Amino acid sequence: MASVTIDQVRKQYGAVPVIHDISMTIEDGEFVTLVGPSGCGKSTLLRMLAGLEDISGGEIRIGGRVVNDVAPKARDIAMVFQSYGLYPHMTVAENMGFALKLKGKDRATIEKSVREAADILALKPLLDRLPKQLSGGQRQRVAMGRAIVRQPQVYLFDEPLSNLDAKLRVTMRAEIKDLHQRLKTTTVYVTHDQIEAMTMADRIVVMRGGKIEQIGKPLELYDRPANTFVATFIGSPAMNLLEGALNNGQFVTDGGVALPMPDGYQGATAAVYGVRPEHLTIADEGAPARVIVVEPTGSETHVLAKLGSSDVNIVLRDRIDLQPGQPIKIALDIKRIHLFTAHGTRAN
Repeated sequence: MASVTIDQVRKQYGAVPVIHDISMTIEDGEFVTLVGPSGCGKSTLLRMLAGLEDISGGEIRIGGRVVNDVAPKARDIAMVFQSYGLYPHMTVAENMGFALKLKGKDRATIEKSVREAADILALKPLLDRLPKQLSGGQRQRVAMGRAIVRQPQVYLFDEPLSNLDAKLRVTMRAEIKDLHQRLKTTTVYVTHDQIEAMTMADRIVVMRGGKIEQIGKPLELYDRPANTFVATFIGSPAMNLLEGALNNGQFVTDGGVALPMPDGYQGATAAVYGVRPEHLTIADEGAPARVIVVEPTGSETHVLAKLGSSDVNIVLRDRIDLQPGQPIKIALDIKRIHLFTAHGTRAN
């Protein structure tokens, strides 16, 4: 196991910069998720860690060793790809042990390592099968097993669950998290799915446009997003953001709706009022709104409503009978309000 240090790392293709002087440290044994929209640079950064992309500047250290010019196979990392990357003519056991075979390990050592990894991943009954005889989830476990047998200092995962259906993704999320808790190997995991990031990571790195927007524990990012981008990217459904201005101790939206301010707020820069859908309720007293769409999910009811000139999402734990066009009043948890400046940075 080892820590990973990224120090002022940048990447450009010709004159076009794609990674802008990124710096962070991933502690020994930590599970860190890189998350952000498509094109934000998260996979490029992961490939730079793996040595599959050259860096244009800065320094990458794994276990204290500078690896800028070290070949991928010599970095003591193992990478799990989105596409599984299994050899179709090899059995599960042969796929898992192939890297050890290339290193010149003897047959007994390879078989022992493969058995141990197969035990961890419940692959023992499948060792003699070919990849075409496996389901998507089984193939992904084989890809993980191939990484485990190498016993690297760092695991790198590049959107490994994106090819799986929704139910299988939930199962595999739990399996990968359980695997990390057992092996305690430093792990860097790339995903565009913020639910994966929230449920799996010790810390999340939110990226946009080749830059880091915020780093923190999942609930830190959820409870205190640094800006409006993080506020809307972390959390599902996304945080409601209402533009407006302060007026006589209240926040008045651009649509003319007056909303209460948190106690003790002394700032004068709030221009965006944020509240998460689960912190809104339908009550006898509150801001007037009108129902647009009602989506019952069983355990929750999701309501899209018009508040002034803005659409807001409400998540209710109760089942409630509402009709499109129905007038309602919305109350909110004043202790859970988020305020941002016109530039999108946090104001409270």
